[in-house]
Amino acid sequence: MVDHLGLLIAGIVTVANCGDREGLELLLYFHQQRTFFPKKLFADQGYTGEGPKENAAKYGIDLEPVKRRESKGFIVEARRWIVERTFAWLGKARRLSKDYELTLTSSNSMMYLCMIRLMLRRIACLS
Repeated sequence: MVDHLGLLIAGIVTVANCGDREGLELLLYFHQQRTFFPKKLFADQGYTGEGPKENAAKYGIDLEPVKRRESKGFIVEARRWIVERTFAWLGKARRLSKDYELTLTSSNSMMYLCMIRLMLRRIACLS
């Protein structure tokens, strides 16, 4: 889960046979006690339907799937590119470019370390 700038709010790494919908349930369950957690989430079309909306509503979150436009050609679509940009930032990290990690905990830790490094570099440039 990322904010409007593409910076990581919460994340979870799951096994390969866990789908996106089950991952959303796990993410909301593990991070339900956090002090800062968004009240509204925008998601891609994989989260359409009543199941993910009901699961998010259990935790007090409004889930809104963002649909693609039907027009052809390249069009920048609002809210859809933010997560893709974050994945690109994570992919630049050497340890995250391939599956080097043996455990889910170390993969999750590397994801957080990569985002901490990115945020620290941005703060250093502002100073």
